[in-house]
Amino acid sequence: MPTFSKEDIFRLTKEQDVKFIRLQFTDIFGILKNVAINVEQLDKALDNKCMFDGSSIEGFVRIEESDMYLRPDINTFSIFPWRPQTGKVGRLICDVYNPDGTPFEGDPRFILKRAIKKATDMGFDQFNVGPECEFFLFLTDNQGNPTTVAHDNAGYFDLGPVDLGENARRDMCLVLEEMGFEVEASHHEVAPGQHEIDFKYGEALATADNILTFKLVVKIVAQRNGLHATFLPKPIFGINGSGMHTNMSLFKNGKNAFFEESDPLQLSKDAYNFIGGIMKHMSSIVAITNPIVNSYKRLVPGYEAPVYIAWSARNRSPLIRIPAARGMSTRVELRCPDPSCNPYLALAAILTAGLDGIKNKIEPPASIDKNIFEMTAEQRKAEGIKSLPGSLNEAIDELSKSELAKEVLGDHVFTKFIGAKRDEWMDYSTKISQWEIDQYLNKY
Repeated sequence: MPTFSKEDIFRLTKEQDVKFIRLQFTDIFGILKNVAINVEQLDKALDNKCMFDGSSIEGFVRIEESDMYLRPDINTFSIFPWRPQTGKVGRLICDVYNPDGTPFEGDPRFILKRAIKKATDMGFDQFNVGPECEFFLFLTDNQGNPTTVAHDNAGYFDLGPVDLGENARRDMCLVLEEMGFEVEASHHEVAPGQHEIDFKYGEALATADNILTFKLVVKIVAQRNGLHATFLPKPIFGINGSGMHTNMSLFKNGKNAFFEESDPLQLSKDAYNFIGGIMKHMSSIVAITNPIVNSYKRLVPGYEAPVYIAWSARNRSPLIRIPAARGMSTRVELRCPDPSCNPYLALAAILTAGLDGIKNKIEPPASIDKNIFEMTAEQRKAEGIKSLPGSLNEAIDELSKSELAKEVLGDHVFTKFIGAKRDEWMDYSTKISQWEIDQYLNKY
């Protein structure tokens, strides 16, 4: 992430003929919001004097407590490349503050900052994260509305002319690079119309900001190509869903704290305990990493989805995988998160679970180096392999009992999140699906 001063922002906006600034933030579900201001109001914004109505934002505050302030993080300044070349639009990602000058406890960015401070207090310099965001490109109808008709019939690593998404992916990569991303790879994924673009890992807060920017760019560029991009975890029955595999490492004194050359797997005690903490708490925090009803349509056996709570340095079937790279690149890959999550809350929850493992020296069970997908239920039981919750309702039940989740989210978001997700489940449960009509209408 670049380092800017206020003077840099004023200079860049003048040099680049920026006319509007979008002050961005998210609600507790990770939905991007913004307040747009004219560039003439930039001085006021950078002095942290821009106010908005928090009562209108999902999960924020009651109407009698509604006045909130946006404090821009000047290092997040960027100019949208897809806007006009005259009268350009810039953006700043903001923290949300109360009128008394204290951070708003319901601000997801603050929640991640608080978790990162916990890691710092335990002696870790940095928490690095590298996400692998998958998405689908669908055709639109004559009115421009999205369909679930895939843009192509290509498969894993296919290329043109079979992969018709190449042009859109290329445009996405170019825009991302203009916005400061270091794009490492892009390719077609397993399912028709499914794609992945990987950008370089970074410090957790910057990465969470980048995930939200990435999703915005993908959607905007897809629209400009006449397509609809969706990060819905499982938009089509019978094919693989979209995940957000999350690669993580902790650094201490400038060195990768997960690497230990003398260990048989070259993993440190901290790495093993970090894995142990995640495995202990995963069922309690999966409602945060996989937060919508549709998330659990992806987390089912048979589609390479990581539903089994186990780890391995040998294969990709468990929940946690240790990629082959070692030394400074040693990392833990958590495979269950999906791109519908709020990245600030998800990274905060995962980090806190891992830190709990380190603090309390939680040992993970033995690694499972067999293909869990091919094991019987009896074999999994014999190995002590449990499954993640099978529905949002089950996941929320686990979340509601978790002291760690309450610590991560704080009382405000913990209560608001659970309440909203119970309402979501109830709304879903009362709807009549096409499956029910197809199965039962003629029988009964």
